[in-house]
Amino acid sequence: MQYDPIKRSLGNVFNKSPFLRQLFYSLLDLLLLRTWHVKKEFNRWAKHHKNKPAQILDAGSGFGQYSYFMSGMDAQWTVKGVDVKDEQVADCNRFFAQIGRTNGHFEVDDLVKFCDSDTYDFILSVDVMEHIVEDEQVFANFYQSLRKGGTLLISTPSDQGGSDADHHDHDHGADGFIDEHVRDGYNINEIQQKLSNAGFSFTQARYTYGWPGSLSWKISMKYPILMLNFSKILFIILPFYYLITFPFALLLNYLDVRLKHESGTGLNVIARK
Repeated sequence: MQYDPIKRSLGNVFNKSPFLRQLFYSLLDLLLLRTWHVKKEFNRWAKHHKNKPAQILDAGSGFGQYSYFMSGMDAQWTVKGVDVKDEQVADCNRFFAQIGRTNGHFEVDDLVKFCDSDTYDFILSVDVMEHIVEDEQVFANFYQSLRKGGTLLISTPSDQGGSDADHHDHDHGADGFIDEHVRDGYNINEIQQKLSNAGFSFTQARYTYGWPGSLSWKISMKYPILMLNFSKILFIILPFYYLITFPFALLLNYLDVRLKHESGTGLNVIARK
């Protein structure tokens, strides 16, 4: 199944006004478990950098929800989002201009070629590396782009069987839920080794999407996306579907963030220069 057309359709609906886009961001924050995990890690970094200037890179900014979140936390932080999709970059720049958010902007760029030497205090990469064949080149670019002491946070699928529990399965066109990824997911030791090879002096990785997250993903994302893939008309019934399932999804997300997982279909990886 193609995931991007569904994302584009939803984005088009919520792009009608700044209010609807902010509502869309709020819904993503609640429903997407990866956002819970990413924000938890980012907030740990933010505690030590509040009220002082910082340069942040949102590497693969997509809809721009993470750039919106980070730029809204501190006016002294400057957030740059980069993405390969022209239309998403244009949408994000237009939205930021509409809401008067001046400490964030977006540019079209390819992370395989992108490098701003010794520029950023923090780099965020969410659901990006599973789409890039030349991952080691991107890790090297991240390392060069960070200032000394800077932090990289990566959220990406693991190799622990992701097609049913998260949105990452790459079965080469067989039965995968999503067929847009170039790898099945990272081995937890493999990605840390690749980051060390790129020059990072410290790496740490932990599993996300344990059993609560796996169930939450099916309830809150997989089944609705399958419905929309079958027929866009079913968009009408989604509010009623979420009215029933939403409380259960929130509880499962909470448990997944609170518990330590021996295995999981997602990874949060921290690296420091």
